[in-house]
Amino acid sequence: MTRNPDEYSPTKGHTYLNEPSLNKGTAFTEAERDALGLRGLLPPHVFTMEEQVPRIMKAFQTKATDLEKFIYLTALHDRNETLFFRVVIDNLEMMMPIIYTPTVGKACQEYANIFRRPRGLFVSLKHRGQIRQVLSNCPHKNIRAIVVTDGERILGLGDLGANGMGIPVGKLALYTACAGVPPTQCLPVTLDVGTNNEALLEDPLYLGNNTRRIRGEEFDSFVDEFIQAARAEYPKAMIQFEDFGNTNAFRLLERYRDQICTFNDDIQGTASVAMAGIISALRITKSKLTDQTLVFQGAGEAGIGIAELITRTMVDNGLPEAEARRRCLFVDSKGLVQSKRTDLQEHKKYFAHDLDALPDLQSVVETYRPTAIIGVSGQPSTFTQPIVETMARLNERPIVFALSNPTSKAECTAEEAYRWSGGRAIFASGSPFDPVEMDGKRYVPGQGNNAYIFPGVALGVIACGSSRVTDEMFAAAAFELANQVTETDLESGLVYPPLGQVREVSAKIAAVVAQLAYDRGLATEPKPSNIEQAVRDYMYEPKYQDYA
Repeated sequence: MTRNPDEYSPTKGHTYLNEPSLNKGTAFTEAERDALGLRGLLPPHVFTMEEQVPRIMKAFQTKATDLEKFIYLTALHDRNETLFFRVVIDNLEMMMPIIYTPTVGKACQEYANIFRRPRGLFVSLKHRGQIRQVLSNCPHKNIRAIVVTDGERILGLGDLGANGMGIPVGKLALYTACAGVPPTQCLPVTLDVGTNNEALLEDPLYLGNNTRRIRGEEFDSFVDEFIQAARAEYPKAMIQFEDFGNTNAFRLLERYRDQICTFNDDIQGTASVAMAGIISALRITKSKLTDQTLVFQGAGEAGIGIAELITRTMVDNGLPEAEARRRCLFVDSKGLVQSKRTDLQEHKKYFAHDLDALPDLQSVVETYRPTAIIGVSGQPSTFTQPIVETMARLNERPIVFALSNPTSKAECTAEEAYRWSGGRAIFASGSPFDPVEMDGKRYVPGQGNNAYIFPGVALGVIACGSSRVTDEMFAAAAFELANQVTETDLESGLVYPPLGQVREVSAKIAAVVAQLAYDRGLATEPKPSNIEQAVRDYMYEPKYQDYA
C-alpha cells in the first residue's frame, strides 16, 4: 500500500526536537513551546538544565555495565547535545572512561549490535570520484576539526574496519568536553577501505564494506581524494589522523604534515603526553632528561613518536643527536631493535643501533640498565614481576609507564607496579587504574591520557587559524602540561594533574600553541592583545539557547 505523503507533515517543533544541537527536551520554556509549536509534543512540566542533569545521572547509575552506560550516553548525545556535554563536563573523571578509553574499545567491537543512529560521515570506496559531494552532506558548514580513521588499528584491538567510527566520534567529544571546541565545528569521518578482519568479513551484520583492504597506490589515491575534498569543502578545518595502521600512519603524516593543517594523535599526541609524564617524574627523581636511558616495549606509532620527541628535547638540552637516539632502545616481537636485523620497517631504523641481539625485554633491561620502561606494545602483562623487580633494583625510583589501551592491554597493572617495586615505582598508564592501598600508604596512579594534550593543541590551532600543526607545538604542550603538576600531585604519585582539571589545562596549552603559531608566522587570525583570554572566549560552554 502506497503511503500518502500528506499523512505526515513534520512541524517546526519536530525539527527542534530531532536536531541534537537545537533540542532542549523538557527544558523548552512555555514561551518556546508556543513559538515553536511544541504544545503536546512534550510532557507539560518545564525543567531547567540544572534540574535535568540529576535525572540523567540517576538513570546513568542504574546501568549495569560500562557498555550500557556508553549506549545510554550515546543516546543522550544523539537527542540533546547540549545536555550531553553539560553532564560530561560536570562529571569528567566519571564519564571519560565511558565515552572514550577503555569502554569505547568494547563499543567498537560491538558496533553493529549497538548501532542506533549514524553520527559523522562514512566515506566509502563506493564514493570514489564523489567524496566532496559526500562531505557536503554534513549539515554543519563551519567545520574546523575533522578526525578521520580507516579503522585498521583501533586502540590495541586491531582491524575493526567501519566499526572504528566510535573512535573519531569519541575523540571529537573530548575536543568539546576537554577543550571547548564547539561541537557543531567537529566532523568525525571513517574511510571505509575494507577490512582484513576475518570475523567481520564473515559477519552478515557487519555494517561496512565486505571486502579486503585496499593497499598501495589505490589506497593513497583514495586518501588523497578525501584530503583534497576536505580542504575544498572545509578550508579552515584541521585534520587529525587517528588509528591508521603503522605503515600508513607514518607515511601519511610525512606526506601531508607540511602541506595541510594536520597531525596524528597516536604518534604526536601520545609522544607529548608521555613526555610530560617523564618531565614530571624527573622532578621526583631529581635528575636530568639527558641522563636517562629509556626502553620501549613496542616499536609502533606511539613508541617511535615518544622517542622522537624525547630525542629532540635531549638535543635541545645539549646532547648530540646520535647519543640522544642511543638513549632510546626498542624491543619488538623479535627482540631488541638493532642494526643487524634485516626485518625492520622503515620507521624503526632510526632507533636501530649497532648493538648485539637480545631476545626480550628482560635481557635488555638487565643489559642496558634503563631508568624508565615504557609500554606501548598493546601486549598485556609484558612488564613481568622479574622485570619490574630488576627496574627497582637498578633505580631508587624506577619509571614504569604501561601506556597501552584499553585497560586489558596494559603491560602491567598499577598494583603490580607498586607491589613488585616495593612502592617505589613512578607509575602511569594509558587507561585508568584505581588507587592502590599498600602497607598503610595510598598510591594514586597517573593516567597518561592523550586527552590532556590533543584537545588543547587543537583548540590553540583552531582559535588562531594556524596553517600547520608542528612538533614544536607538541613539545611546548608537554612542558605546559608538566607545569600544571603541583608538588602535592607529585607527593601522591601523580605525574599528571587530576583529570577533572583538564579544561583548565587545555586552555593553558591552547594559549601556548597559539602563541607559537603567531611567533612562527603560521596563524591566519588577527593576533589578540591577550591570547589566553581569546582562547577562553572561544571555548564552548553547554548552555541552552533562547528560542522565544
